[in-house]
Amino acid sequence: MSSVQVAASKTAKPGETYDAIVVGSGVAGGWAAKELCEKGLSVLVLERGRYVEHGDYPTEHMAASEFEFRGRGDKSLYEEEYGVQSNVGAFGEATRHWFVNDKKHPYKQDEPFGWIRGHHLGGRSLTWGRQCYRWSDLDFRANAQDDHGIPWPIGYDDVAPWYSHVEKHVGITGRALGLPQLPDSEFLEPMEMNCAERSIKNGLESAYPDRTMTIGRSAVLTEQHDGRAPCHYCGPCPRGCSTGSYFSSLSSTLPAAARTGNLTIQCDSIVHRLDFDPQTERASGVRVIDRNTGKERAYQSKIVFVCASTLGTGQILLNSTSPRFPDGLANSSGALGHYIMDHHFAAGGYGTFEGYEDDFYYGHRPNGIYVPRFRNLGGPSSDNLDFVRGYGYQGQASREDWSRGAGKAGLGKSLKDELRRPGAWKMGLVGFGECLPRYENRVELDSDETDPWGIPMLRTHCSFGENERRMREDLKTQAAEMLEAAGCTNVGTFDGLFTPGYAIHEMGGVPMGDDPSESVLNRWNQAHDVPNLFVTDGSCMNSTAWQNPSLTYMALTARAADYAVEQLKKREL
Repeated sequence: MSSVQVAASKTAKPGETYDAIVVGSGVAGGWAAKELCEKGLSVLVLERGRYVEHGDYPTEHMAASEFEFRGRGDKSLYEEEYGVQSNVGAFGEATRHWFVNDKKHPYKQDEPFGWIRGHHLGGRSLTWGRQCYRWSDLDFRANAQDDHGIPWPIGYDDVAPWYSHVEKHVGITGRALGLPQLPDSEFLEPMEMNCAERSIKNGLESAYPDRTMTIGRSAVLTEQHDGRAPCHYCGPCPRGCSTGSYFSSLSSTLPAAARTGNLTIQCDSIVHRLDFDPQTERASGVRVIDRNTGKERAYQSKIVFVCASTLGTGQILLNSTSPRFPDGLANSSGALGHYIMDHHFAAGGYGTFEGYEDDFYYGHRPNGIYVPRFRNLGGPSSDNLDFVRGYGYQGQASREDWSRGAGKAGLGKSLKDELRRPGAWKMGLVGFGECLPRYENRVELDSDETDPWGIPMLRTHCSFGENERRMREDLKTQAAEMLEAAGCTNVGTFDGLFTPGYAIHEMGGVPMGDDPSESVLNRWNQAHDVPNLFVTDGSCMNSTAWQNPSLTYMALTARAADYAVEQLKKREL
């Protein structure tokens, strides 16, 4: 029996008081559980979805022939029940059990926002892209410098030690660059670029001395680490990783928490509100609805960490009303639910790279290349741009496989013989651009309609603005120009889905700040109004920066947990 299974076998007792309750078991929730348990607290983790044990990944190594549609079923087959979820790359015939059925989990999109959800132990840490990048002072200063959104109450120096702390546990593969806009991490050995990528890197950097192309920084092991095996490139990762080679809360932080003996996990527990005690001005506990029976239970704790995902956390706090907080718990500022953001992406460039006909690559490398931000860094390259902030690129070079035959003329033996040989090298660059924080981008609760468990339905009002549109045009133009300069031919650009949510980097809604009149949380991710309430998932973010955000969630969670335990010992909470 695994350590997580032992922890899950404990029965959470309604009415029992825990030192801490953690709502959610994904990247942030797993880290909160680990840090709090290791510091000696009794911790209850509440997960709204089903229990999953690490290794219980039913399609992980299934062959294509074992699937009804050979693993390539068109996503239109699932639109009726997975109309939102089927828009993301990780969704498919082999992975749809990791995504919610949209028909059974409805919400309202007054302005569209793709709410991607995984209701099971481990949450989206089982399907995330695993790209891990530190933010820099450039990112933490941005709101104050260009007057968009609420200024961050912290800087890079506040978070840097906690980046190191989580990186040493997670295991981040990558290469040190010494770039001020992209601080280096605590790295394991980097993965290797393939031959075409190395050649394109050399061409790009020769043409643009101020731009860099490197291998991605990924939470996938390249060497034995903390009892987890190195990746053996079997892929595809979103099906699950029984060796624990990629980081997930199910394979890493939750087992670490369980080893302390302080962890209790309660699945099938839909948190719908937090209770507030007006006498102590503290959150006194959490109310849940049993996913299977519909019955309500209540649990008490000294502190609460809400890590239910950006929109999930917003829904819970907005629904936690009381005479003291009629518009949502800890919402005296009125900022709760506002400043919702996501990266804009699915636009960039592509091209063909000639040569290396006799070269190929090994396995399914769970990583790609990365071109860090080079716009608006302060210098000549920032001149005459019609947008603020910046973007980075992710991508890869690969050879066309047999599926290219669907668009080729010919038939019979000659076509089959041609398709037995690898096709041309193709290179793609996908931009991930920063979204400005805007107050009008928000979520709210529907006053009339409820979900199947009687919880007011969430409504989204979110769109990208003119700054994002202008940035998007530049990132397409620059992608094409860089590919051409690097030696690619048949270069073109693409521009796909321009709807918030689908980068799955949703942030905002419970902003941090030094001023309680305009923010919900202080510099420690602690609610200004409710001192024993902490929020450390994507909802706490004041801006999106241009990097993938999960590493920052982890660092902020570990930092907040350390502070919370210190305050608890001082009897300040």
